[in-house]
Amino acid sequence: MNLSKVLAFCVILTVPVVSAVAQLRTPTLLVLNKGANELAIVDPLAKKVLGRVPTGEDPHSVAASTDGKLAFVGNTSGGKGMGSISVIDLVAQKELRRVNLGPHTRPHGLAFAAGKLYFTAEGYKMIGCYNPDTDQIEWLLGTGQGQTVLIAVNKEANRIFTANVTSNSVTAIDVGAGALASNPTNWNQTVIPVTTQPHGIAVSPDGKEVWVAGRLDGHVTIIDAASKKILQTLDLPSWKAGERMAFTPDGKRVVIPNSGVDDNTGGGGEFVLLDVASRKEIKRILIGPSRHLEEVIIPPEGSVAYVAVSAENGVAVIDLKTLEVTGRIPTGKTPEGMAWANGS
Repeated sequence: MNLSKVLAFCVILTVPVVSAVAQLRTPTLLVLNKGANELAIVDPLAKKVLGRVPTGEDPHSVAASTDGKLAFVGNTSGGKGMGSISVIDLVAQKELRRVNLGPHTRPHGLAFAAGKLYFTAEGYKMIGCYNPDTDQIEWLLGTGQGQTVLIAVNKEANRIFTANVTSNSVTAIDVGAGALASNPTNWNQTVIPVTTQPHGIAVSPDGKEVWVAGRLDGHVTIIDAASKKILQTLDLPSWKAGERMAFTPDGKRVVIPNSGVDDNTGGGGEFVLLDVASRKEIKRILIGPSRHLEEVIIPPEGSVAYVAVSAENGVAVIDLKTLEVTGRIPTGKTPEGMAWANGS
């Protein structure tokens, strides 16, 4: 083979390799299509699905590793069968393994922090920690609270907060440092009574506050993370369900998908924007007639937000500068949980 043919052959081999690397480094939006038992890997700029990975039955939440290479999916099995966590390779777009948690565990909420995955086992009033490096469940800890559904963890992973729906409470857990961090029997738990059926929960970027939204009323409770004391309770009118919530990366605003105003008014799902400093509502953005709004995700650059609209089988895109809906991304059947995976 002459030199020109060798060079041409090398070019043919090189092109797809470069393309694959470029695709790996593109941040992606991860969307759980609960109705299809699958994870959709979405290019948020092109607004298209790059791939789909089968998960376990009835997945509710997804989290991504810090390097953006792995995704973790909580499979509830509808509360009837084996609860599990799917560990998914986002580059290869395939499930690597499935971690069985036991029957009726319902791993509903997930959070990734300091290299480990934290999860709720709603069926057992319990939370746990999974180490993907060792493929081991490192610990399980009971909350003693009804329907421990969602979990929020600070960046250092030394403070954990759970929303307990039927107990109308938040559990605050101080993990501690050093030897204390590896032994849950040494940790301190504080049960904080809050609004009716707390569901959406988030820790501020600076770790100082925890905000939790009621599922059935317009109350948002603000908790001091250090003292575990309630700082303020906000009363937002015309509320239907605060399923999830998120801080903007700069910590100045909180966003809450409101799954519909009062049934008597005939309104639809809204995107509620709150100012953290003043504790005031800034604006409500109508997403559409659907009342089924689920997860909200704000990427690190902070200019847009993505909201899962389950009844529309897609995701709404909101510009956080103009405060308008700027697009829709069809993702699949009944999207619920979402996460952001940074390119490595």
